[in-house]
Amino acid sequence: MLSQKDMVLQYLNSGYTITPLEALEKFKCMRLAAIVFDLKKDGHHIITRNIKDPISSKRYASYKLIPRNIQRRKHLEYW
Repeated sequence: MLSQKDMVLQYLNSGYTITPLEALEKFKCMRLAAIVFDLKKDGHHIITRNIKDPISSKRYASYKLIPRNIQRRKHLEYW
């Protein structure tokens, strides 16, 4: 059985972005920021985009994994 960290990494490796709500729905993960922190510590390049909901004005994060081939080209405007 895969850990939540492994499931989140697989999902990000598939090219998707993930938000805390999506992580809760898909993987029953309530601490996405902690998992992203651990993945970054493991050497994965994950960028954070802060989003403000236009209706509720609440803010949340969305995370995206930058593929290694993009990292090598130092492409900063990937998102």
